[in-house]
Amino acid sequence: MKRTKSNTIFEKTKKMIPGGVNSPVRSFTAVSSTPFIVKKSKGSLITDVDNNSYIDFIGSWGAMILGHSDNRILKKLNKVSKNGLTYGAPNVAETEIAEFIINNIPSIDKIRMVNSGTEATMSAARLARGYTKKDIIIKFNGCYHGHGDAFLVEAGSGATTFGKPSSSGVTKGSSKDTISLPYNDKEAIKKIFSKYKNKIACVIIEPIAGNMNFVRSDKSFLSLIRKLCTQNNTLLIFDEVMTGFRVNFKGAQACYKIKPDLTTFGKVIGGGLPVGAFGGKSKIMDMLAPDGPIYQAGTLSGNPLAMNCGLETLKIISKKNFFKKLSTKTKSFADNLNKIATDYKYDFHADSEGGMFGLYFTNKKPKNIEDIKKSNLDEFNRFFTHMINNGVFFAPSAYEAGFMSESHTNKDLEKIYRLFKSFIKLAI
Repeated sequence: MKRTKSNTIFEKTKKMIPGGVNSPVRSFTAVSSTPFIVKKSKGSLITDVDNNSYIDFIGSWGAMILGHSDNRILKKLNKVSKNGLTYGAPNVAETEIAEFIINNIPSIDKIRMVNSGTEATMSAARLARGYTKKDIIIKFNGCYHGHGDAFLVEAGSGATTFGKPSSSGVTKGSSKDTISLPYNDKEAIKKIFSKYKNKIACVIIEPIAGNMNFVRSDKSFLSLIRKLCTQNNTLLIFDEVMTGFRVNFKGAQACYKIKPDLTTFGKVIGGGLPVGAFGGKSKIMDMLAPDGPIYQAGTLSGNPLAMNCGLETLKIISKKNFFKKLSTKTKSFADNLNKIATDYKYDFHADSEGGMFGLYFTNKKPKNIEDIKKSNLDEFNRFFTHMINNGVFFAPSAYEAGFMSESHTNKDLEKIYRLFKSFIKLAI
């Protein structure tokens, strides 16, 4: 595929935007390539400025559960935009979507809308600290909770040490109260609670991680965290920015049958527009201003476009059999890739839940970021190149999950199977 126009535009953009992108993974640096520039999208396809089309398994990083430019969502957007784009004042749609989420997520009594997943997690952590009057945040290696200073922390030298900043510009002071632990390590979390049990404000976790590829929490691991949090008056925060209304209509918390104290959302609940949200028990949420002393605000929070399009999306995916069909399609996709790999005796594994999946160039299912690091990352890069050169767009990093949409067809998936076979034949 020729990407002459894309390359020209990207070179121009690099002179004005750092790295030429507004989010680092889009630069294709991890796969030693340069990105294409999108012109339009529809259904399962995105098309670049050179008129190359790609079957898209990113879906704006999980947001496009219906596929791109869904007519039902565009119709809603066109209708509501005629009444104004944003008001900086309350509107009916934010009440309606709040009611819809509360009625469908049992752990949530009240919810507040923001504009991104990062805003949601930052606000939830502040709320947890204010509510508990404690300082320490526990997170897990490989989980991504946005670019807030307190979350840009890598593990310290031991299982019971505070982390250190993982980004330049994050001060030691900003990260001094954050501890990063190994994912799925029960002994590590028990040691931390034993040492700091009266000082831990919250534990924040992706119950199914999407930023170290697709990695599940063990049920016993999550159950232990829930128990320890309850025993020590620590809040459990589920970061469901990716998994909310994506792995299950009621989120990953429904898959595990565990109720967090606070939950963060994003992606799907905006219908393709910028959005975030965090919610939980009334007694906690009532600590937020203007009712309580914990401040949080946002100019575009609850804007009518995102609220209306998000609500329309949630109504569509709440219909009978939507998630059954999406989950069946995604599982079949993973199973077929696994069968192909087995037939060729090729080291590979795929896994899925709902409309989310992971591809690993190793022969076992990973349990943490270290397992991903030990997989054949060079092989993934070759796979990515083979696919994109043949019109298929997977995440340009081995550390990202993939996403299925309602709009992906059997024809789309059959193409992937053929390309995967041809790739393996070249690789072995």
